[in-house]
Amino acid sequence: MINKKLLVLFLIFTVSLMLTYPAAAHFQLILPSDDTIDRTESAELSLQLIFTHPMAAGPTMEMKKPVRFGVVNRGKTTDLLSTLKAAKFKGKQIWQASYQTKAPGDYVFYLEPAPYFESSEDKYITQFTKIVVNKMGMPTDWDSELGLPAEIIPLTRPYGLWTGNSFRGIVKRNGKVVPDAEIEIEYLNTASFSDLNDNSLNLPAPVFENQVVKTDQNGVFVYTIPRAGWWGFSALLTGDKVKNKDHEVGAIIWVKAYNFD
Repeated sequence: MINKKLLVLFLIFTVSLMLTYPAAAHFQLILPSDDTIDRTESAELSLQLIFTHPMAAGPTMEMKKPVRFGVVNRGKTTDLLSTLKAAKFKGKQIWQASYQTKAPGDYVFYLEPAPYFESSEDKYITQFTKIVVNKMGMPTDWDSELGLPAEIIPLTRPYGLWTGNSFRGIVKRNGKVVPDAEIEIEYLNTASFSDLNDNSLNLPAPVFENQVVKTDQNGVFVYTIPRAGWWGFSALLTGDKVKNKDHEVGAIIWVKAYNFD
């Protein structure tokens, strides 16, 4: 027979551990096959849309068909929603697409996923996500504001980054800057992404899974990138209720940094 006192103590201990070590953050990912394209490389990009916990290497969440997916190049917006194909990653539904780049310049890919219901928190999550791929070194659109309901507009060019560079961005909600917004930052730990060649990372404790900074009174944040690889920046904001449930709205941008000797 189970000792009730021991059971109560065990439950208290378990809950205290959960409170001590916060859960890894949800991050919507747009993962391109390349972040910069030069004359010797393929002009075609493959893109994976994955909703996951990048540093903890999971779990991955099921994605319904996105609401919007497109690209901006030289001020022209192209709707790519019809190009998406469902696929599986770690047993969960993700989405994939191919895109043929043409002119040199910046290709700003953006995504509005369908709201995801997180039962453990009893709320919906929608993360408006961007990533910029550059072709042949010509800057064109990287600092464009796309008018998403929640958006990070980069103040630092989001490609060609070295480790040690400081990335700056401004957070907007419905076109207005958001002061004192919390920004969660996570590294894409490639232990779970077999098609990437970067080294995976082992952490000493769960508290290292994400970094947190806040925007200033002008909605601006800054973070100095310490390691090569993909980094996600997520501004956590409050949205209108969905089906009478709380709604967390995220503004996401991904950047990649490189080491050089």
